[in-house]
Amino acid sequence: MTTSPFQRAHSEEQRALRRKTILDTAAAMLTDTPVSRVTLNELSRRVGLAKSNVLRYFESREDVLLHLLAEAFDAWLAALTPQLRDWPDGLPLTERTARLAEALAQSLAARPVLCDLIASQAAVLEHNVSPDIAARFKRAAVADVGVLAGLVRACVPELDEPGSWQFAGTAVMLTGAIWTHSRPSEAMLSAYAADPELASLRLDFTMALRDTLRTLLTGHLAQARSGDG
Repeated sequence: MTTSPFQRAHSEEQRALRRKTILDTAAAMLTDTPVSRVTLNELSRRVGLAKSNVLRYFESREDVLLHLLAEAFDAWLAALTPQLRDWPDGLPLTERTARLAEALAQSLAARPVLCDLIASQAAVLEHNVSPDIAARFKRAAVADVGVLAGLVRACVPELDEPGSWQFAGTAVMLTGAIWTHSRPSEAMLSAYAADPELASLRLDFTMALRDTLRTLLTGHLAQARSGDG
């Protein structure tokens, strides 16, 4: 095992530095390793700590990855905010809905690590964590959905508040689902290569997410206009 650059952390500053090092190392791993293949053993090796020492700072691999998901989501929102506010005045509703769906899909496609983490959230990352960690993450996630809902309403004020929340929450879930289905296995890739009819079923993440979000947004707007939202 690599020798740790740290000795025992005695102060809160040292503990914070070690936590940051663990998170930074895990984030670096995710740039070339899918979430499903990030292991606590490999993370510990790259950090230069025994696994038991890593577990002093994070209770599990999933705890580390939930922290990274929260950070990545916040970074996405921070980058998305000025992009959505830089629109010409007076655009018709149909163009605004199209632009919003396009902006969300393109910005998410540019952040594959975030998409991979979102895709793993409910099925993997929210397991093997304590109720305290789970609740803390969920509160932060709900707050982030609220921020996204606010951005959506700023672009499409015709959408009522419940509709904007429902759209934002569903958009996140759709991102994970479409990301998973647009990343076929090696066996499926071979099947696509062998059969052109099957190949036509392969999803393009950006296009599928964009079109689905636009349809979803149009539906919520129709509900808001009818008073059923």
